[in-house]
Amino acid sequence: MKRIPLALPLLAVLSLIGSSPCPASPVTGDEPIVGTPCEGCEEVFNGIPDSLTSAARIAPRDYPGEPLRITGTVLRPDGTPAPGTVVYAYHTNAGGIYPEDEDSHSRHGALRGWTVANADGRYRFETIRPGGYPRSTMPQHLHMHVIEPGRCTYYIDDIVFTDDPRLAPERREQYTHGRGGSGVVTPRRDEEGTWIVERDILLGSGIPGYPDPVQGDNGGSEGTGSP
Repeated sequence: MKRIPLALPLLAVLSLIGSSPCPASPVTGDEPIVGTPCEGCEEVFNGIPDSLTSAARIAPRDYPGEPLRITGTVLRPDGTPAPGTVVYAYHTNAGGIYPEDEDSHSRHGALRGWTVANADGRYRFETIRPGGYPRSTMPQHLHMHVIEPGRCTYYIDDIVFTDDPRLAPERREQYTHGRGGSGVVTPRRDEEGTWIVERDILLGSGIPGYPDPVQGDNGGSEGTGSP
């Protein structure tokens, strides 16, 4: 499997945010896809870095758009933290377009990245707030996936924003399927104007074909850093 060097400009691992890299990615690349149908789920392995951190940047600091910080805790089915779980996200630019990734040629575009949950199960992404698709009623959203190293991979509910006019109350239920817990978030701004959202993840929740949980060990190594 081809690995994309960390120096490439638009991968999430370009900028490390208050964390140190793990010695190596805990992902084997052979994790089965569950919770199908899942078009494009194999892209979670395309370009995954050789080392991962619990905090990473998707869009570069000077990328056009409103800054957004995503944080959350990854939890096992029994409610305990799940260190070592890999979280993958991708999204459009501020204009609602997936910019082309000329390096990995991923169908998910250039604004994509990976983190690994730290010892407390915490992860963080720094990026921009995506735009809704042009000429569409689709709300702003970020696609989210989980890789449980050595066990499985699957998509979870998108992150969608309660302050987005396209996410009308009558449509909100369409974006809440309980996959990995709810992705409906209420954003707030910090003193610097960055949007802040919290997206906790419950492993296996609402995922058809999810393997029997392994209590106390998800098969991965612990991430480092404190998102």
